Amino acid sequence: MAEIKLAAESRTEFGKGAARRIRRESKIPAVLYGHGGEPVHVTLPGHATMLALRQTNVLLNIDLDGKGQLAVAKDVQRDPVRNVIEHIDLQVVRAGEKITVDITVNIVGESAPGTIHLVEEQTLSVEAEATHLPESVEVSIEGLETGAQIHAGDVTLPEGSTLLTDPQAVVVLVTEPRGEASDDDESAASAESPAEASSEG
Repeated sequence: MAEIKLAAESRTEFGKGAARRIRRESKIPAVLYGHGGEPVHVTLPGHATMLALRQTNVLLNIDLDGKGQLAVAKDVQRDPVRNVIEHIDLQVVRAGEKITVDITVNIVGESAPGTIHLVEEQTLSVEAEATHLPESVEVSIEGLETGAQIHAGDVTLPEGSTLLTDPQAVVVLVTEPRGEASDDDESAASAESPAEASSEG
């Protein structure tokens, strides 16, 4: 994955009032931490940062005072109503270093006719090289019958990734639609009613 460069500015004001002022200027307060150094408080360009974080596990190159620093977003706080980013925790990373990230489970294919699938795990936790972080993993349910289960350990991970989620955790379960049998029973009962009424008469 290509890294995305963001120009950061040092931040010396803190607190809710300062954060509101920063956001009014279309910027986002953030903190850089990791590798034993002191946390560095910065502001990031609002629009460019929001576009960058549309990607999962994106690698960011934070340019602060002319010096680049690789980082990944570990915690993104959003306003629950407006869905705008309010604050970001950025973890400093280095090439060759392995870190823990969550990757999205994408279901592909169709299970057997008359069945449905239930996704029990929307994401999987993996360890991967910081500059080659995967975004998602595909899990095929093509042709699977009722009762079939795919466990985390069955999933083929992107190259270079190591599974951290419990291998026995059920990712996808194939089953029959709930209520289907009861609907059939009701239809059968209603079909029998007129015959029963005439025989009684």
